[in-house]
Amino acid sequence: MQHQNKFYYKTAMFLSFAGPSVFLFAAVVLAPFIFGIYLTFTDWNGISSTMSFSGKANYVALFRDTAFWISMGKTIFYTFFSVLLANAVAFFLAYLVTSHVIGKNFFRAVFFTPNLIGGIVLGYIWKFVFNKAVLTIGKMTGIPLFSSAWLSDPDKALWALILVSVWQLSGFLMLIYIAGLTGIPEDLKSAALIDGCNSWQSMKNVTIPLMAGTFTICFFLSITRCFVTYDLNLSLTAGQPYNSTKLAAMYVYNMAFESKNYGLGQAEALILFLFVSIVAVTQVLLGKQKEVEA
Repeated sequence: MQHQNKFYYKTAMFLSFAGPSVFLFAAVVLAPFIFGIYLTFTDWNGISSTMSFSGKANYVALFRDTAFWISMGKTIFYTFFSVLLANAVAFFLAYLVTSHVIGKNFFRAVFFTPNLIGGIVLGYIWKFVFNKAVLTIGKMTGIPLFSSAWLSDPDKALWALILVSVWQLSGFLMLIYIAGLTGIPEDLKSAALIDGCNSWQSMKNVTIPLMAGTFTICFFLSITRCFVTYDLNLSLTAGQPYNSTKLAAMYVYNMAFESKNYGLGQAEALILFLFVSIVAVTQVLLGKQKEVEA
């Protein structure tokens, strides 16, 4: 009887504290996800009150949709360079503001500010920069790189999107790297210097190995964020010119809501989700193998 009462007490406590969160997660995430998988087997157009079961037709059409796979390739390219550059810049900024530099608290706030700006607003700000400021610099300096509008050049537009993403992401990742750098015991750094290591050797052999867990977190967050970029893509380039910057998230949205092919769009969204999950989980597992303890 006492064990039964204890079970009821623990159940009641769990439902009191975790119940609302579990319910919201199930209602907002789990149920729509399961319903979305079901929609991949239908021909629903997103509007009609009826839907017919179409079997594997959407998945067959998905693998034949060349434009979708092209957008996936552009997304992989965009994510690869955005993640590498954003993490490199973020680590450099974190190292800078944790060293003995004057006004480091001010610089922390300045570097983090771009992350506070929404993707839509950020895209319109940088659209003005690329269309006006960059061309003005090109006229004043004569540098060929700045002499043409980046957003109207298929070869430069995707790099413009990468540049803005790095500018936005690096401040957010910087805070995580700051936490990792300040968590390294000073005794280990001092011991490395006493043993004859210079600053670069201390960074390479002490700081970076001890920050493997921090790198894992930052790469996971930046990978998952870049693969599903939509708002910045919409406001900065809208997939133009000539669809050269149409990333997978925008393609899926257009397929579902503009082309009214919700079943196929949902199937492509599921493939995108599975691909991102595999890449992110693989990265985490590889990162965990390199973690060391102080």
